[in-house]
Amino acid sequence: MGSDMKDRLPPQDLDAEQVTLGCILLDSGAAARAMAILEIEDFYREVHRSIYSAMVAVNMRAEPVDLITVSNELRRRGQYEQVGGSEYLTALIHLVPTAAHVVRYATLVQEKAVLRRLAHAGAEIQALAYDDPKDVSAALDNAEQMIFEIAQRRDITDFLPLGREIEETFRKLDELAKRPGFLTGVPSGLPEFDRMTAGLQRGDLIILAGRPSMGKTSLAVANLALYAAVHHQVPVGIFSLEMSREQLAEMVLCAEARVDAWRLRRGDAHEDDWGRIGHVLAYLPEAPIYIDDTPAIHIMELRSKARRLKSRFDVGLLIVDYLQLVRASGRFADESRHQEVAIASAELKAIAREMDIPVVALSQLSRSVERREDKRPLLSDLAESGSIEAEADLVCFLYRPSYYQRKKLLEEAARSGQPVPETAQQPYGPDPAEIIIAKHRRGPVGTVEVDFHPAYRMFIGRERYREAEHPVDVDILPDE
Repeated sequence: MGSDMKDRLPPQDLDAEQVTLGCILLDSGAAARAMAILEIEDFYREVHRSIYSAMVAVNMRAEPVDLITVSNELRRRGQYEQVGGSEYLTALIHLVPTAAHVVRYATLVQEKAVLRRLAHAGAEIQALAYDDPKDVSAALDNAEQMIFEIAQRRDITDFLPLGREIEETFRKLDELAKRPGFLTGVPSGLPEFDRMTAGLQRGDLIILAGRPSMGKTSLAVANLALYAAVHHQVPVGIFSLEMSREQLAEMVLCAEARVDAWRLRRGDAHEDDWGRIGHVLAYLPEAPIYIDDTPAIHIMELRSKARRLKSRFDVGLLIVDYLQLVRASGRFADESRHQEVAIASAELKAIAREMDIPVVALSQLSRSVERREDKRPLLSDLAESGSIEAEADLVCFLYRPSYYQRKKLLEEAARSGQPVPETAQQPYGPDPAEIIIAKHRRGPVGTVEVDFHPAYRMFIGRERYREAEHPVDVDILPDE
């Protein structure tokens, strides 16, 4: 039986490979759909890998993927004649009458690739077992890891409407018509921030940075995404590399209902909490928020999925949480962490320009902040890469003074052996915070004072009293 196994060809579907490539050549729009599913090595035949690799390169340059551009790329690589030239490429196009089924064909190719990886892993596991390892537990762990990696690679997470996680959606507030100023971008719901930025501008890369526990995800999701999607029906795409869809759904629900997330999580919600939750559940599912929570996503996969999001849902805002978790791929995979972050920053800026939407990327700050007396962040504190500052159109820092005040009190109590003072506890009510606009390519820099509400994890502006006096005109520019 072992001899029979060796003589068998690895799992493959050359017909599916051909029609997948044909669909992409026939309709450039099929490229994004296929590339969200397939990697270059998923193709069994070397000729097909070469053609698909050329397609990926053309797509990464934001050029249309068609017979001419792919042929030129293959010529540039010296592979045009090797793959069969115009005769073979034209034959691929003639295999398919329409590109409508490209996802089905690409899935067939991917499934055969998974089976080949499984067969390869099986052979390695067999060899591992016959080597009579001394540490059986380690051998078992290695075998499990091989299978786990195949399963993880196979599990391509698609975007799902937020409403599926929390069933119904929350109350519409038309604050925008009451705010002063004239917005040309996506509104944030924070009046003073919108006055300084005129909204989140199309084509901009916006960096939202801060030390851990400052509330970066809360600001991006419970404020920016929620306000744009619910109150202005701007479709929002979220790449959440750190938190799951379920965690984000809970954050959004508690923020909109204004209920204490911790009280709700431990089953101690008050009767009026359930009333507010019931109210917002009546309309939350309609919010056009789409989440991909693939961890450690490759930048190429992220870009491909972003294009797919734009094509399917016409997203007007993209959020990446967070930048340092995005991985480089291909020839960049072995570069330094500094270089990976630089590549990711450049690609996110390219996505913003290509899709003509604001891209908000969350970023960590270096520990140098902690060593200064004044803990307010500076541009030099951006972690891992100075290119973040260079690529960004808008750089905002989150700073909460009370966090460091409480930390100092806790450290002093620990050193002295005294009880922890009440002032060192996390406040239940509003906690003063600052959004520091440190770089603004299109406008002023400065500090916006807001309040962070720890109970329901969102920020609220301090200028509500002005809103009724100075109504706002909002103009979110339509697509050209």
